[in-house]
Amino acid sequence: MAAYVTLTKQQNIGYIEFLNPPHNALPPALLSKLCKLIKRAGEDDEIHVIVLKSGGDRTFCAGASFNDMVAISDAVEGKAFFMGFANVINALRICPKITIGAVQGKAVGGAVGLAAATDICFASEFALIKLSELSIGIGPFVIEPAVKRKIGSAAMAQLTLKAQTFFSAEWAREKGLYANVFETNKALMAEVDLLAKELQAYNPQALLAYKKILWQDTDHWEHLLESRAALSGKLVLSPKTKAYLEKYN
Repeated sequence: MAAYVTLTKQQNIGYIEFLNPPHNALPPALLSKLCKLIKRAGEDDEIHVIVLKSGGDRTFCAGASFNDMVAISDAVEGKAFFMGFANVINALRICPKITIGAVQGKAVGGAVGLAAATDICFASEFALIKLSELSIGIGPFVIEPAVKRKIGSAAMAQLTLKAQTFFSAEWAREKGLYANVFETNKALMAEVDLLAKELQAYNPQALLAYKKILWQDTDHWEHLLESRAALSGKLVLSPKTKAYLEKYN
């Protein structure tokens, strides 16, 4: 199956779905398209609420594409690469519509940032999370503000420093990343669709007012995430990180 990012509309609900077989690792081109569709949905008056999900049954997203990461040759390219997730997180943050995340499988690295950047996120019991960045010589710097905002500093440190450990969906729920966890993907999507249908009937102006309150004190994130992308872009050039990425590929 070919990679895709799509936006479909149903009853004032915008469903944004992405897929990049086999593990949903996202290269810069797909992240750029994802960012554009979030902005398009936000500007569409017929859409009152947005659902973000991925295709497939098990892996929500494996984070950034290692194939593209290993090809980075200088700090400028490095910053541009890590701006991919930074731009999507900021697009979700400033989007004038409430966003609902549906995480049906494992979320690694930048994927945890995507889940954290939605306004409310639900998951299946298969939605384990891991921040593997330190283990490859970089760090979860771009997504850190979004994830820490949801789970707090202590849990963020645990997740970051235990970089080779998958944490359970229930752990993520207890820490605040997931609002609820379901036994099956069918039950997950039933809950997501139910909430989306409820929200799309509410006053859009009231939803927008709450969205602004929900994300207050984050106006500096545009510059913050850019600086974090620059930091990651330099670290990815270190010999140890390069050696690991080349070995992995």
